This record gives sequence, structure tokens and C-alpha cells, in this order.
Amino acid sequence: MTESTDVVVVGAGVIGSSIALELARSGLRVVVVDKFGGAGNGSTSASSAVVRFTYPTIAGVKAAWESLHCWEAWRDHLQAPAGEPLAAFNRCGVTLLDVDFAPCSLFTRHFDKVGVPYEEWDAQELSERLPAVDTGRYFPPRPVDDDEFFADASARLGALHTPDGGFVDDPQLAARNLAAAAQRHGATFRWKTEVTAVMRRGGRVRGVRLEEGTELSAGVVVNSAGPWSGQLNRLAGVGGDFTVGLRPLRQEVHHVAAPAGYHDVGGDRQAPVLVDMDLGTYIRPEGREFLLVGGTEPECDPLEWLDDPDDGSPLPTVSQFRTQVTRAARRLPGLRVPNKPKGVAGVYDVTDDWTPVYDRTELAGFYVAIGTSGNQFKNAPLVGRLMTTLIQGVEGGHDHDRSALTHTCEHTGQPIDLGAFSRRRRPAASTGTVLG
Repeated sequence: MTESTDVVVVGAGVIGSSIALELARSGLRVVVVDKFGGAGNGSTSASSAVVRFTYPTIAGVKAAWESLHCWEAWRDHLQAPAGEPLAAFNRCGVTLLDVDFAPCSLFTRHFDKVGVPYEEWDAQELSERLPAVDTGRYFPPRPVDDDEFFADASARLGALHTPDGGFVDDPQLAARNLAAAAQRHGATFRWKTEVTAVMRRGGRVRGVRLEEGTELSAGVVVNSAGPWSGQLNRLAGVGGDFTVGLRPLRQEVHHVAAPAGYHDVGGDRQAPVLVDMDLGTYIRPEGREFLLVGGTEPECDPLEWLDDPDDGSPLPTVSQFRTQVTRAARRLPGLRVPNKPKGVAGVYDVTDDWTPVYDRTELAGFYVAIGTSGNQFKNAPLVGRLMTTLIQGVEGGHDHDRSALTHTCEHTGQPIDLGAFSRRRRPAASTGTVLG
């Protein structure tokens, strides 16, 4: 059986659902295909959903700053009815401890151009603002069994604080919100089905074949399949001209009780998200009684790359839990390290430079929004608009490879050079971590 549509979007995570919404808003007929039973059931469900602006590239900062405005006006962004339950943005601030290999100036030079408010705290102010935090410098990060792990601090740390940062409380609900908005604009979703072939003719994509045999005929296919995106690229026969590679990476985020008094930072606000590359971890509030603890890929930790994303266990391991939570306890002396791990694990699609690829490919009509896991959740509301600008431009005859398109942001007016996300780019300036 053959069905016809304008666009097939593969993957209904927060990225794919955003793309579906914006393409449907533009008047196109959109069908979304996903292997799971609902929106955001893959990598999105394991996201810490941190909203921060600390990217080392100007395009990254502009995208995150624009996206903040979408999260702050989430119901308006979705045009959602009054009674629809929505994910909520928590503006608790983000505090990045200052480290030599990613100094505050790496980010503030872009903040000054874009207009992102920030505060630079010395060690004394950091201690006064966040009394539960040990301000010691322990760099470089070490395994927790290393004899030097508990060595005395070599100095004291300051921090870069962005008061407008924070986190989204329910990342999976955010994806469902986007999918529901896309459906209101006419998009349809096909759940629990996989793409088994990408159809092409005369150097152009012609649609996809689904596992039950249905062929979806379409002139545009968008790969937003997360860690399965490499498999879909291989089905399409694309990737030969990519200058950045990407692989599936399994990551864990752990759940622990917050130390007593940790959130007593004044007023009704929670303590901020704490990004600690000095010890190789980050700490995010989870309500007022708990914390989420994740890692920032320090060199001393082996990364769990996967050949097949389906091989990634969804359960946290004792070893990673102990490592990450012990590091968090080094920074928060009042934190206890439980014996039993609690948390989630997910599989991310990660590029060599931790910068996503939002681009066309050598197969006309086949587009990619990939390499997004770990640091692009915050930008999801904007990604749909970036991809719509890209698709409309290229399908309209613009040679994006020769002269990169520019997207002008609705809320901030900032122009974003889409060439920054090219598949053919030189590897972007990067911290080599989830920070991008």
C-alpha cells in the first residue's frame, strides 16, 4: 500500500516533534514515524532538560537564548488550549564553576554580543551565594578510587552565573506538547513502526518504506532519529561527505536526596543548576528535596560508545552511580552517597565536536537534524524553525552548501548562520564535553 504526503519526519523525540510542528505550521502535510509508542520515549526521556547558554560558539549562544524565550512562553509557543497540561520552565539560574580549560571568557565574549545577562563571582561570593558548595579547585577530575581524589584543594574557584537559566521539569511531556501541537496543525503520527528502506529515484529521495510494508511517498524526508540516525543515514546511502562523525553514546543521570538546607538560597527559588567541570559533574535540582547528577565526560572516564543503540541498558550501574555521586559529594560535603543506584540511562547521538548537524545531505530532499543528544534539548523549540528555514530555502532552489542560509530569530531578532551546523563544517570550537 502506498500513501502520499509532503514530508516524512523519522523520530518523535523533542527534536522531531518540534520539526513536525513547524513544518505543519508552514502548510505542509507531515507524517511522523517513530519506533516507540509515544513522543519523547527515546533519548528525550533521559534528558536532564537543562536550559543554559554556556556554549563556546556564537551560534550556540544565540540558539539557546532564543529558545529560552520560547520556554518562558511555552503555551503561546504551542498555541495550546488553556486546559492542556504543559511542561514548565524553572528559572533557578545556572552556575558554571570557572576552570582553566573552559574559562568564563570563553562564554562571556558571546554573551556580551547577544545580550545574555550574567554575573561573575569570585570564590568569596560563590561561597556566600551557595554556602553548601565547597569552592575548592581539584582539577583535573580523577577516578574516585585514585589516591589523589581526596587531596586538598589547590586553590579556590569562582563561577559564572546566568540568572535566566534553569531547567524544564518534564522533558517527555515537553515532547508530547510539541507532538500535540503538530497534530492540531494536521500532522499525523505513526507509532511503533520502523523505517526499513529509504526510497530514492534519480538522485532524489522519494519516501520511505515501513516495516509492515506501507510506502510513504514524500519529496522530503527528515532524519531526527536520535541514536538511530546513523542507521537511517545508511539506509539512505548518505554521509559520505560528512566531515564530522557521530556515534551512539550511553549516558547515565542519577537521582539522590539533596543535602539538608541545600535549597536555602533566599526567597522561593531553588538552588541553581551547578556545572562543575573541575570535578567532572553537574548537579540539577529535582523538586526541593532531590538532585539529578550527571557527568561532563572528563578524560579519566571511559565513554560507553555503542555499535547498536538498542544494546544500551536503561538502568543505572553501581560503578557510574558511585563515581558521579561521589564527585557531587566532594563538591557538596553534606551530600550522602547511597549504596543503591537510582536514576536513568539513555543513549545519545553525539558528534565529534558535540555540535549538532542541521543540514541537507547529498541525497536531494533528505535532511538531517542529528547529533543533538546531551546538549540540544534546550534548543528544541527553535530547531523546528531552523529546519523549516533550511528546507524551504533548499527546496526553493538555494544552494546552502555554497552560501549558507540564515535564520532570523522571532523573539531576540538574532541572525543564526545555519552554516554553523553544516555536515561539511570544520569541527567546531568545543570543550569536548556535553557543554558543546
